Amino acid sequence: MRPLPSVRRALAAVAVAVLALTLGGCGYGSQRDERSQVAPKGERLSAGTVRIGYFPTLTHATPLVGLREGILQKELGGTRLKAVGFNAGPSAVEALNAGSVDISWIGPSPAVNGYQRAHGENLRIISGAASGGVKFVVDPKKITSPEDVRGKRIATPQKGNTQDVALLHWITGRGWAVDPRTGKGDVSVVRTDAKAVPGAFASGSVDGAWVPEPTASRLVAAGGKVLLDESGLWPDGKFVTANVVVSRKFLDRHPDVVEAVLRGSVRTNAWIAAHPDRSKVAANAALKDLSGSALPADVLDPAWQSVRTTDDPLAATLSAQAEHAVAAGLLKKPDLTGIYDLTLLGKVLRSEGKPPVDAGGPGSR
Repeated sequence: MRPLPSVRRALAAVAVAVLALTLGGCGYGSQRDERSQVAPKGERLSAGTVRIGYFPTLTHATPLVGLREGILQKELGGTRLKAVGFNAGPSAVEALNAGSVDISWIGPSPAVNGYQRAHGENLRIISGAASGGVKFVVDPKKITSPEDVRGKRIATPQKGNTQDVALLHWITGRGWAVDPRTGKGDVSVVRTDAKAVPGAFASGSVDGAWVPEPTASRLVAAGGKVLLDESGLWPDGKFVTANVVVSRKFLDRHPDVVEAVLRGSVRTNAWIAAHPDRSKVAANAALKDLSGSALPADVLDPAWQSVRTTDDPLAATLSAQAEHAVAAGLLKKPDLTGIYDLTLLGKVLRSEGKPPVDAGGPGSR
């Protein structure tokens, strides 16, 4: 016998609830799915849809602006772009491994960690995206110098993410000890979702945070003080904070789609450089779409100034960050041979009349 309509509706509701719980338990940290502002138009490439991951941070200015302005979708023609938001890199790597996204903007430490765990079988770094845009902001009533950080509670977005590694490296560089697994030690490292950091800072449950923009400028606007800008710790102030990473399977099966996304990325970065004010407005509108509210000028302006978009993956700094993760005890010494595949990026840059990026680094080609 077939169930009665009311019973079928009840069963469907239960199925939806179970599916929601199942997806929620995956731990991908996705916020919501977004569609490109421009509908697919033109000839479809080898894949009908490409799923792209990104974060609601200004270090991901390229996808924020590229999606908002329709630049990425334009390069894809009739292939539909589906964008998925994440809160931190390890969640995006998990989704990439599970096949939930095909390409993602992501920080260097999660990319390295994910590559090592999968023995190089899961992903490739195919382009740079951003440099800078990370600051250590503290409560000036509790911390006035680096020495005052000892014994305090400092937030990072997630265990093992790029800012978490940077803070642990800075702590060990001062001769202090912290258990990388628990975050306990001479400094308490509190792994806190980036969205919750401002509230934790305002309540006093953390005394500072090592975070990307715009969270850093949010804390400053709330009375925090920049103890250090991470760019000051790197030669020439340049260090990778975001790369473009692709599933190896997707790269092998759909190189034309990957090339189109890279062309969109390169052209978006060029558009940002040529239209800084419009780009800032577009990025803020994209953040509003994701979070429900735009950034006020006292947060947006300084945050935007501290981020630099780039096609260069800054490979040497990724190697250094991997060494920092090893020294901090978060990572075994990795074999990064083959983590870079800059072939398609080089092709796109040549077609755009741009010089090739430095392909130096671990196993790039």
